Amino acid sequence: MVEQLGLCQGKVANSFKLDDKSTSDIIVRLRNKEGRREVFYSHSFVLKNKSKFFADRLCNPNSDTCIDINCSDFNYNNLVDLLCRLYLPSDLLLESWDSVKSAVGILQVAVAFHCEEITQSCIQYLEAVPWEDKEEEEILKAVSKLGSIAMPILARIQPVDLSNTKNVLLSAIRFATSISGPCPPFGDELKTSAQEQVEYMLGEDEETPLVTGDDEIRVEMRMGLSKICSSFEKELSSLLLESDLTSETAENKIIQCLSDLEWMCNILPKIDLMKDFVAKWAEISGNILGVVEDKKLDSFMWGSKVKLIEVTAKVLEAVGYGNVIIPAPCRVLLLKTWLPYIRKIKPLLDSKGNEDAGFPYKMDEDLCQSIEGAIVSLVLALPSNDQADILTDWMKAEQVKYPDLSEAFEVWCYRTKSAKRRLMEGLDRVGNATVSL
Repeated sequence: MVEQLGLCQGKVANSFKLDDKSTSDIIVRLRNKEGRREVFYSHSFVLKNKSKFFADRLCNPNSDTCIDINCSDFNYNNLVDLLCRLYLPSDLLLESWDSVKSAVGILQVAVAFHCEEITQSCIQYLEAVPWEDKEEEEILKAVSKLGSIAMPILARIQPVDLSNTKNVLLSAIRFATSISGPCPPFGDELKTSAQEQVEYMLGEDEETPLVTGDDEIRVEMRMGLSKICSSFEKELSSLLLESDLTSETAENKIIQCLSDLEWMCNILPKIDLMKDFVAKWAEISGNILGVVEDKKLDSFMWGSKVKLIEVTAKVLEAVGYGNVIIPAPCRVLLLKTWLPYIRKIKPLLDSKGNEDAGFPYKMDEDLCQSIEGAIVSLVLALPSNDQADILTDWMKAEQVKYPDLSEAFEVWCYRTKSAKRRLMEGLDRVGNATVSL
């Protein structure tokens, strides 16, 4: 209490000071939760002018010279602080606030005691200062009970109208899909931040329909996909012209493009555009492998090769599990394009890892299982003859260990015999029908 009273000392606009017995004409007695009473020597002139609650209590000429206040409904320290602030001159009130927590506590007491000046000062302070996440929850809890008076505080977290939401998101998408390179001095941090926020805004919650169904958003995402794919193809084409394939700069550009494409794989399903990605990937797959399988790159660009597999895994999952529906010939082409490469690159990466314990690039267990499951599912959804072609190639290969298509092979064998049996049963029924005629 001594520290709180110190807030008043030397700053009073008039001659009155809280707890000055020589000039006091009214006593405010606080009863705390523990039953202890604390007395404050006050001045009716100050209390009446600063608080409608006290003005109402003191309006009767014959009123008591002591006002009892039960603290059970209020924080005791906030009540003491309020009494101190009643003695502060208006021009010093705003600068007296030192934390969000105390301002929120005193605001609730000031509203209850109808202290308009302190209430407005609290609101002005809280509306202007930054909040921590935990503080924001406390603010929401407190001010939600105060009605329209608290609207200035809540203004920063009110829902934004659809037009402004969309405009911000469109700008973020353009930034997130930009191919102009890092923005000095921030490097790639701003682009990464934009991608994270776009992904957050398109997350699955009740607000998602505000933006995901908008045609402008979809058009912007398609344009972004086209830009990133074009940039990726351009960087790949220039790779073989590089004189120094050990240069980190060349690989970093490729990895950045692939990271952007991987981000697109996470975003596009949220707005029903993953089919566009799959179609584009199927279109450029031949060109991609034409570069990365060039002999010049046999011992280089391992990071890019792993990232390439990670992006391809997203495509195989989307198609294999039926999230993106494409015709069977396209699915066959996708498998016949990427299955040999995956089968080839996996043992190479494993071998490099065995030779060099510090080799940082590998297909981790989760990625391997994800690819294997997607390919098995994809194979089983193909026409039987296409399945036979793929399984034949798989068993002819030197590296049969990965991916393991034995499950698909077993199902194919079962289905083949079942199909033969159904055909024979069908022929028997036709024959019996002919005899009966």
